[in-house]
Amino acid sequence: MNSLHALVLSLPTRNSTVRMRVWRALKDSGCGVLRDGVYVLPSGAAPLARLESEIKASGGFAMTVEMKPRSPEQLGQIQRLFDRSAGYGAQVAHIAATKAALARLGSRRAQTAIRRHERALQKLAQIDFFAGEAKTQAAAALAALKAAYGAMYAGGEPRFSQRGLRRLDPARYRGRTWATRKAPWVDRLASAWLIKRFIDREARFVWIARPSECPKGALGFDFDGADFTHVRKRVTFEVLAATFGLDHDPGIAALGAIVHFLDVGGIPAPDAKGLETLLRGIKGKARDDDALLAEAMRTFDHLHSAYATVSRS
Repeated sequence: MNSLHALVLSLPTRNSTVRMRVWRALKDSGCGVLRDGVYVLPSGAAPLARLESEIKASGGFAMTVEMKPRSPEQLGQIQRLFDRSAGYGAQVAHIAATKAALARLGSRRAQTAIRRHERALQKLAQIDFFAGEAKTQAAAALAALKAAYGAMYAGGEPRFSQRGLRRLDPARYRGRTWATRKAPWVDRLASAWLIKRFIDREARFVWIARPSECPKGALGFDFDGADFTHVRKRVTFEVLAATFGLDHDPGIAALGAIVHFLDVGGIPAPDAKGLETLLRGIKGKARDDDALLAEAMRTFDHLHSAYATVSRS
């Protein structure tokens, strides 16, 4: 760290609204407090210029100046102003509580809790300008929670294979039985839709609890050792699309981006959260996995049609 920005301010005493707004903005930015009325941020962090202008417009005094530590001791003192270890400790405690309650929470509530922990850690990381062991420990705790969830509810998400992809002829894969893990979610549902609509219109699906239950002669997808599963950075839907020459379809490509984001994260995709919400509603009402797929098929049909229409316009 070569320099810091310091905001020196004095707020109007009678305007409580401005005082509260400024206090919240300072807290959200992760400012370190040198003393009352003097706040610091590392250079390159959230800019203070807008806050300075707002304070002046409300009748207060504000000035941003540059500061440079002159010694390692001064640098150490400043870094301690940004110590987030207590915040990470609180998050780790919350994560541990969720992990202990996984069985009681159930799959959907546990997923909601995991996403809440992810958001909280991301928000904390944004103001952790001198990240250290506390951040590493919090990330490990979250990873352990996800692993525990996967062992309890997900039935073992497939690992990414390093094998290459080769183009296959859909005509050789018709009238087949296709097997995947029961309680299907985004990637498996989207893959089943892709199979039924574009690869094997006579496909019959079976839902298995573990790979060893895959029926003899069935084509497996989205589990370790399956005929079609995650390959390198592609999720199963993307692998199927590429393998059967369907990834040139704009609608399928758009769906692939959504499925990838919802299944393994990465670059946010438009409509991803909307699709996730719809599928959660469908899953909550479906009596079994066949009914879940039948209703999800309609949703994917509508999305594919919408994306195809947009690409032609």
